[in-house]
Amino acid sequence: MAVANKVNEAVQRTLDSLVADGREIGVQVAAWVGEEQVVDCWAGIADPGTGRPVDGDTLFNVYSVSKAVTATALHIQAERGLVDYDAPVTTYWPEFAQAGKSDVTVRHVLGHVSGVLRMPSDVTPELMTNWDWMCGRIAEMPGAYPAGSRSSYQSMTFGWLVGEVVRRTDPRRRPFGQFVREEIAEPLGATDLWFGIPAEVEARIARLDAVAVYVMPDGNAMREAQPLVVDLMPDPFERPYVRRACIPAVGGIFNARSEARFWAMLANGGQLGGVRLLSEERVASFAGPRPHFDDADPVFFGMKVPIGWAGFWLGGAEAPPVSSPRSMRALCHPGMGGSIGWADPDRKLAVAFCHNRMFDTIEIDQDSRTLIGDVIRAAL
Repeated sequence: MAVANKVNEAVQRTLDSLVADGREIGVQVAAWVGEEQVVDCWAGIADPGTGRPVDGDTLFNVYSVSKAVTATALHIQAERGLVDYDAPVTTYWPEFAQAGKSDVTVRHVLGHVSGVLRMPSDVTPELMTNWDWMCGRIAEMPGAYPAGSRSSYQSMTFGWLVGEVVRRTDPRRRPFGQFVREEIAEPLGATDLWFGIPAEVEARIARLDAVAVYVMPDGNAMREAQPLVVDLMPDPFERPYVRRACIPAVGGIFNARSEARFWAMLANGGQLGGVRLLSEERVASFAGPRPHFDDADPVFFGMKVPIGWAGFWLGGAEAPPVSSPRSMRALCHPGMGGSIGWADPDRKLAVAFCHNRMFDTIEIDQDSRTLIGDVIRAAL
């Protein structure tokens, strides 16, 4: 308990300072070491328009942090013998074979080397919320690259590619958001992991501020993967009908308390509080690199994206955001604008960082996420 108090106090002081200095608006951090929660902190304002403060129950858009939970849903199906990573996606989703995609495997999708990165050219925010329309259009479209040929980050399509395989292999054929709720969130006590919110929690969501984010213009692979009309910005993701939809690559609305429980399950080898979702051996395998690990990714403007084979980013110390865990054995996932969560199996440390001041960070010493990670490790 003394160690937990020490860590919690150090993080709280840091969050208060970040808000006072204008580097954050509203922010939450939660962390676990083994089976003990050691951090539950927050600071700042959830809604600058009304002055509503952040508290422990405030919810945040976490964007691509969502992909870690989505990938885990698929790993649960593999754990149950319902999915083979090396099987073609068409084994489970026959319509996906259209336009020359019959050789795309589940493993290709998890490692972002499927080539199926493009969103439909006629997508709108409204159509993006229609699961069947999105899956139908993705099934019809050709890949941008041959399967397995190169890194091609599936910024938004990842969610429907993985989610539809999970849905079709679920004996109950539950909608993907319901599957996550019943198979991940509720068993872990992570009750605020939402893929499609109910109306009653909307008042708890923090308002986003994206003034510190560069918006890429059209005419590049990023905009094929993430069209401007559905860009990862406050609009459209603060529209009520978008919040209520299951958009599993980028639409998660979490708080740090619930998200940290999810990462703690991974940091503890697939279990938390006596609830086991995945085998220890399977979780240990997730830190392995994917094919084309060192590729320049066209969706990331030719930068290297340190993704493992299993759908998680791998931590390290080179640059934000992967500097946050400071370990190449750590599993992590950043989200647009600066959210992140990670699990460090060597320390059994799990951290969730949620906030509403979206930013692009290049230098480690300017990165709130890395600073918080360093404060936690130093206090421990």
